[in-house]
Amino acid sequence: MAEISDELIRLERFAEEERAKLAGLSGEAYEAQRERWRRASADVQSAIARHAEATGRSREAVEGDVLKEARRADEDPAE
Repeated sequence: MAEISDELIRLERFAEEERAKLAGLSGEAYEAQRERWRRASADVQSAIARHAEATGRSREAVEGDVLKEARRADEDPAE
C-alpha cells in the first residue's frame, strides 16, 4: 500500500461521521445534514483525485488505500 496522508484519512473519517449523523433525521434536518455530508464527500473525493494525479496512481487505488487506512486506524489494537 502506498503512503496515504493523514489529511486524506481525516477527510474520509469526517465524511463518514457526517453520513452517520443522517440516522434518525427527517425533513429539513435530514436535508441540511445530507448537504453537509455531500460537501464532505466531495472534498474527500477531490483530495483523492489530486493525490492520484500527483502520484500517478489510479483514483480507485488511492481511494481503496484511504478507506483501508481510515478503517484500520479505528480498530482497537488490543482486540
